[in-house]
Amino acid sequence: MPVVETNALDKQYDLGEHHVNALLAVDFVVEEGEFVAIMGPSGSGKSTLLHLIGGLDQPTNGEVILNGQRLSLMKDKQITLLRRRNIGFVFQFFNLLPTLSAGENITLPLLIDGKNLQEYQDRLNTILLLIGLTDRQHHKPEQLSGGEQQRVALARALIMEPAIVLADEPTGNLDSKTGMAIMDLLKRSCEELGQTIVIVTHDPRAASTANRVVFLRDGKIAEEIRFEKTADKAQRLRLIIDEMEKLET
Repeated sequence: MPVVETNALDKQYDLGEHHVNALLAVDFVVEEGEFVAIMGPSGSGKSTLLHLIGGLDQPTNGEVILNGQRLSLMKDKQITLLRRRNIGFVFQFFNLLPTLSAGENITLPLLIDGKNLQEYQDRLNTILLLIGLTDRQHHKPEQLSGGEQQRVALARALIMEPAIVLADEPTGNLDSKTGMAIMDLLKRSCEELGQTIVIVTHDPRAASTANRVVFLRDGKIAEEIRFEKTADKAQRLRLIIDEMEKLET
């Protein structure tokens, strides 16, 4: 069973007298353990699709099925609970609470959901080791670099063992080197923790880390590329850049 499936997904906005079709009849499937990047020109519907998948917005038409559950059949409170327990979010801005330590920010979703922190100690230790912040878990956000703060945000998204992690421009607020380090961590979480991941990015280098890249144009899926495991980053990057150039002409 796919972790995410969308069927004939439409999203329209009425902006005064203007009618905007953000998404048109999008069929999109993400299997367990996949690492998918969504790309496309500005205004192609990338973030809209991510928000609909995550239950942050509702489609005009069509269906989102998350972890086997149809969002259209659920009430707002049920969607909120489903989102809390099944989705980890990573955004461009880190959204860490400044008064909490790195470790406390990471475990905050557990507290909100009423979990016993002791039962997740091994999980926390594994994630801290993965992101390389074991020695800095007691530091406040202001004592961490931007890259370290984004690693904390990633760890917070992973702590609840979600069915899927959704990341919207996770490298957008970072320099190139730090951004690629975050992408490598996302890939490792996929490979070592079996995490399913979908990211939205405008950066071909970031997208080259994924196993599959889906390209949107004018609210529709225009193309997708699946990479063989043997494909190196240079090959992936060339294919992605070529496809983006086609979309933007």
